[in-house]
Amino acid sequence: MALPAQEWRAVPVAGVRPSGRRSTQTLCRTARTWKRSRACRMDINRNAPAIASVEAYVEAPLSVVWAVHTDLRVWPEWNSDVASITFSGPLSPGTQFRWKAGGVPITSTLQKVDPERQIGWTGRTPLGIHAVHTWTFEPEGEGTRVRTEESFDGFLVRILAGPMRRMLAASLDRGVAALKREAERRAREGAAPRVSAIM
Repeated sequence: MALPAQEWRAVPVAGVRPSGRRSTQTLCRTARTWKRSRACRMDINRNAPAIASVEAYVEAPLSVVWAVHTDLRVWPEWNSDVASITFSGPLSPGTQFRWKAGGVPITSTLQKVDPERQIGWTGRTPLGIHAVHTWTFEPEGEGTRVRTEESFDGFLVRILAGPMRRMLAASLDRGVAALKREAERRAREGAAPRVSAIM
């Protein structure tokens, strides 16, 4: 799920320094900036009342994991939490998609697409929940390290912060586990990655 674009921030990637006299903090401060700088990655809302993160090692090449995860239109085929999704591309910042997860309709907007590194989106639900969701991918040995983080904000989240945090953590656990199963299945079977979203 996801937040209005102005409510998330980009942060510098550890160990990467942008050239020139401007500081990393200045370069990475806004959504517009990260589109111009590889030294930045999208981050969740660290001040939100509900935050969760999950990571896992996936025994599949990075190219396979990325292809599975970014074929948004077929999420319901391998992730039982996603009941339906409407996505017509392209897979680039600014593209909206509408989906239903856990019985809740969600409208999300892609904010970051860094191929085989990171994808992230913002969005909201009719319940007034604003969220920011990021997925990062790194090659590790013969497989891939996947990490996902998400933040929830809004009136309902603030008054039910504890249950919302638990619900969010459980949702991320299921999502990562589903991605791991599908990517490893395709890697074992040698299934060619589908060409996903209209690029």
